[in-house]
Amino acid sequence: MCYLTMAAEGTKEFSDNGHFTNPPEFMALEVSELPQTELGVSEDKGGSGTEMANPSVIYSGPPLEGEEEEEEGDLPVDFDRLWKVVSDNPQDFNGWTDLLQYCEQEGHMTASRRALNAFLVKYPLCYGYWKKFADMERRAGHNSKAEEVCVRGLKAIPLSVDLWIHYINLLLGTLNMNLSESIERIRSAFEEAVTASGWDWHSDRLWDLYAEWEKEQGNLLAMTVVYDRVMRVPTQLYSTHYEKLKSHLTSHALQDVLSPEDYIKLRAEYKQIQIQAKKEGSNPTADEEEERPPGEDEPADSGKDSEEAMQKMQELLLASREQMYLQNESEVRKRWNYEEGIKRPYFHVKPLDRAQLKAWHSYLDWEMAEAQAVQEVIEGTSVEAPEHSKVSESVAGHKRVLILFERCLIACALYEEFWDKYVRYLEPRSLEETRSVYRQACEVHLPYKHSFRLQWSTFEERHGNILEAQRILESLEQYMPGLAMVRLRRAGLERRLGRLDKAESLLREAVEQNKDKPHLHAFFSIKLARFLLKLGKNPSKARAVLQEAIELSPDNSKLYLNLLELEVSGDLRVNGGGIQQCVSKALAAPLSPKTKILFSQRGLQFAEDFGTTVQSVLSIYEEHQKLLDELGGKKRGAENGDNDDPEKMSKMDDGSAVTAPVQGVPPTMPPVSMTTPPPPMMGGDMSGYGSYSNWYQQQQQQYGGYGGYHNPWNQYNQYYPSS
Repeated sequence: MCYLTMAAEGTKEFSDNGHFTNPPEFMALEVSELPQTELGVSEDKGGSGTEMANPSVIYSGPPLEGEEEEEEGDLPVDFDRLWKVVSDNPQDFNGWTDLLQYCEQEGHMTASRRALNAFLVKYPLCYGYWKKFADMERRAGHNSKAEEVCVRGLKAIPLSVDLWIHYINLLLGTLNMNLSESIERIRSAFEEAVTASGWDWHSDRLWDLYAEWEKEQGNLLAMTVVYDRVMRVPTQLYSTHYEKLKSHLTSHALQDVLSPEDYIKLRAEYKQIQIQAKKEGSNPTADEEEERPPGEDEPADSGKDSEEAMQKMQELLLASREQMYLQNESEVRKRWNYEEGIKRPYFHVKPLDRAQLKAWHSYLDWEMAEAQAVQEVIEGTSVEAPEHSKVSESVAGHKRVLILFERCLIACALYEEFWDKYVRYLEPRSLEETRSVYRQACEVHLPYKHSFRLQWSTFEERHGNILEAQRILESLEQYMPGLAMVRLRRAGLERRLGRLDKAESLLREAVEQNKDKPHLHAFFSIKLARFLLKLGKNPSKARAVLQEAIELSPDNSKLYLNLLELEVSGDLRVNGGGIQQCVSKALAAPLSPKTKILFSQRGLQFAEDFGTTVQSVLSIYEEHQKLLDELGGKKRGAENGDNDDPEKMSKMDDGSAVTAPVQGVPPTMPPVSMTTPPPPMMGGDMSGYGSYSNWYQQQQQQYGGYGGYHNPWNQYNQYYPSS
């Protein structure tokens, strides 16, 4: 049968997709398996499932019907060894291909099914392996299982023209075509195929197969309809369809290739042209209208047209199709250069180069702008324009954008930037489609991209789906434990809902769970203390949290800084001694010299601003001078501000650093040496006062009082584990 031969043509174009080279390790970590309860995609957009799978667990997919009864006994000798490789590291793509190749060589049905099911759950876009799976089942005589495999594959990658053709060929080879229901089933499969992937740039083979199949069924009218449809779709071989349509229309009688309605309309158009030509006298070959006696009616129309009339109507028909062709050619020319820039339209674990990524971005931006321009033109047209025409043009523009995004997200499935671009386009148009895309990206292709899953949670919260937002965050925390940002998002969500007790509980739980991780424990302690102080209005609880954290991490300067900030923000008349106690504790702690100088200086500034006696101020100043002497002359400059750089002070004792905001921080003072105090003018012990007075004048010029103290609350992003 010619349609089988035709279907086979060009199927080699992407057939090597199943044989990949060794993927880079960082790319292999971008892919995960689907939820165990679903095939992995929804009926509309390809997303499914509600729970995320554990990447360390191998899932073999849903069993095929009757599979349990056909177990072949022991597995091949090396199967367990190769299976263990992918079980220990599911992201090892080479391990998967080795396993699949071994199972194929052994010809062991059970082993092959187990391996292919598990592999295709993790890599559903590898359509070549869906085809191999279906062929394996068909060779074994399991036609129903082969069909089931194809259906699963088409749900995972509905835009795959190759897989649709493979599925249709499977039906053609297994159904009894003498039955009318088989004909309808094939036609239904073709309709599903062109609906799902007929707008793809490379869908020409599918359209040709459909048209030729209708011809073999003797349905010339349906063949015309198929070619008329593809004439409105920009495809790579658009001109070939036009030539085939012309040949089809000129090779058969018009009544056979047109519906009765279209034929009557064409005939009426021809007669109208003839009448107009007679009126204008521009058609000397037209038959003269015979003059009839009064009262005699025109002769009845026999319904048959002359050969000349048929030829003229055929010319009118071809002219109308030429207009369709020229319009489609215009759309093709707009896209041709963009399509030429796409070198890898199929999925691959190997990364794309920058030129390819840029090509996809440019193409998407152009297609979205084109659709927007069409929409603006439609909205600006007069009310007399047919409403159905406006809607169809708008839908066509939107559909082209969707198809291009779906194509892009096959080739660029591992790139978060394109998923983000897609959801931003979809959100103003359809929340359900946006939700489906988020699910597909987060649960299938980007399970390790926690930032995109956080974005999904924000999307659900923004649109009032609180339970789903909570589920996403909870499952993400189970899937990727240890991410501080996820716990903060969970606490923030509860806080925004007014559930302060739940938010506090989440932060306390994080503090308790990270006692063996000093940096994370300190980080969550600071967050909890701030929560208790600012929202709980309970400084005593906040103080207790920080003091407990200091006991576990006595060398963490951030804890002392936050404790100092807490004491300063309180009522100094009630707890004025808390500041000096905090300073004393910091000076006794195993902190760096620069940090100790900072705390000593802050204590002295506080004493000057709020001290009750001059003796207490002088006493603290003397202690400050002793500290400078103990730390050496090199540290003296810090007293004058040259080392009080927020960026430098944000460095951890272990050498790690975080970026600290510079805005609002007073400029540093150049180092000024301490001068010898002048001799006392009055009686009494004035030792040290001149030096203190000189120091205080410098500090007032530099800081303008204690208000210049740098707030350290938000400088702890080093606690976030790297993504």
